[in-house]
Amino acid sequence: MRAMRAETFSGYEGLKLIELPKPAVTKAKLLVRITAAGVTPLDHTILSGKFHGSKAPLVLGNEGAGVVEQGGGTDFPVGSRVMFFGTYGAFEDGTDSEWVAVRKEDLCLIPDNVDDVSAAGIPVAYLTAQVALTLAGFRAGKTVLAPAIGGSIGNAVTQLARALGAKHAMSSTTNHAKAEQAKALGFNEVIDTSLEKLGDGVRRITGGYGADIVVDGIGGEVLGEALGVIALEGRLTTLGYSASRKTTIDVTNLIVPQASIRGLNMFAQPKAAITDAWKVIVSLLKAGAIKPIVAKTFPLVEAAAALRYLVEGRPFGRVVLTI
Repeated sequence: MRAMRAETFSGYEGLKLIELPKPAVTKAKLLVRITAAGVTPLDHTILSGKFHGSKAPLVLGNEGAGVVEQGGGTDFPVGSRVMFFGTYGAFEDGTDSEWVAVRKEDLCLIPDNVDDVSAAGIPVAYLTAQVALTLAGFRAGKTVLAPAIGGSIGNAVTQLARALGAKHAMSSTTNHAKAEQAKALGFNEVIDTSLEKLGDGVRRITGGYGADIVVDGIGGEVLGEALGVIALEGRLTTLGYSASRKTTIDVTNLIVPQASIRGLNMFAQPKAAITDAWKVIVSLLKAGAIKPIVAKTFPLVEAAAALRYLVEGRPFGRVVLTI
C-alpha cells in the first residue's frame, strides 16, 4: 500500500511516499481502508522533532475516515463508514496511508449526512473540544471563549458551546479577513484583534462579565491575555501551543477571581470520556447543529504541501488529505 512516511524528523523534506505491506487484522484491530485523513498541527510538531515519544520512521496522521474492510464484527460491519482518533501517527503508524489497522474502541460510525472528507477532520478537534468543555464544567448559560476561530480547536469549541446553549460562545482572530469570513459563516461573537484587544472584546460582548470557561489551543501571549478576562471562579484549559510553548501570566488574574488553569492531554483521557464525547458530537452532527469546515484538500502524495499550507497559510478550516 502507499503511505507518506516521515523517514526522519527533519521538516517537510522528511516525508516520503513509500510502499508498505497492508496491515494485518488481529483480535485487537480491524482493517480500515482510509478515504481521507485530517492534517493537524501535531503532524508538524512530530515532523519537527519536537514531540516526546515519537520515533522515525513513522507514518503520520492522527485522525481519519474510511471504510471497514475486515474484522469489524456486528458493531462495525464490512462496508461501514467510520472515523477515528487515537495514538496513530504519534506512537504507531497513522492515517496518511491507504489502510490502517484500528482498534475497535477508537471507531465511530459516520452519520449519513456527513461526507468522508468532513468526517476526517472531526475526531481530534471535536473530541478535544467536547472533553475540554466537560472537564471545565460546561452547562447551558455559561460564557465560553476559545481563541482562533479559523483553527480546529477554536472553531470546534465555539460551535459546540453555541449548540449546547452557551450564553456567549466567543472566539477571536488576528486577521480582519478571517473575522469577516467568520461573520459570513454565522459566527457573530468573534473578536477581531487587529481592531481591538482580546480582553476589550470579551468585556464588550459580555458586558464586563468575562469568560466562565476558556479553552486555549494557541498558547503564547494569547493564553496570558485570555486569563485576564476570566470570570469569577472561571476555568482555563490549555491544550496547544501553535503560537508558543512559553507565556507570561499575571498571577493576580488567577488569585482575584479564584480561577483555575489546567492542561489537557487527549492521549491520557479514559475511554469513557471519549465515548461520552462521541455521543454528544454525533447527535449534534445528525441534527446539523455543528458542521465541520474544510478549507482545502490535497492528494496523499502532496502531504508535505498540505502540512505547509496548514502551518504557514493558516487557513480558515481544516486541511484534509484525500486517499
